[in-house]
Amino acid sequence: MSLELKSNKTENKSIIADKAYDFALQIISVYKELKKENEFELSKQILRSGTSIGANVNEAISAVSKKDFVHKLSISLKEARETKYWLHLLRDSGYINQKTFNKSNKDCEELIKILSSIILTTKQRYLSNS
Repeated sequence: MSLELKSNKTENKSIIADKAYDFALQIISVYKELKKENEFELSKQILRSGTSIGANVNEAISAVSKKDFVHKLSISLKEARETKYWLHLLRDSGYINQKTFNKSNKDCEELIKILSSIILTTKQRYLSNS
């Protein structure tokens, strides 16, 4: 299975897609740990938003226009911000430890910065007259 994952990552040929994919795997690990602690509601929320980032990035890669590209990445950005919220809530409620929070939050912040930058640059270059 890990060979499939690695080949899937290299097919993307996109730094943001690879980072979002790695982050999704990290969130799946958090989800599994939360399920072991019998936490089912918050775990589903963070799983949904944390894995949705990469799914929308991949949709953006196949966008039919620059406007569609920005729209899909904007959804990814919203999902990343939502995931950040869930991470803070899970840490502050004691469901995840500081080490797990620090790693996940750092990676989530990086995704937010990259997505924001791509969206802004694309809007400035291609959609400024629209």
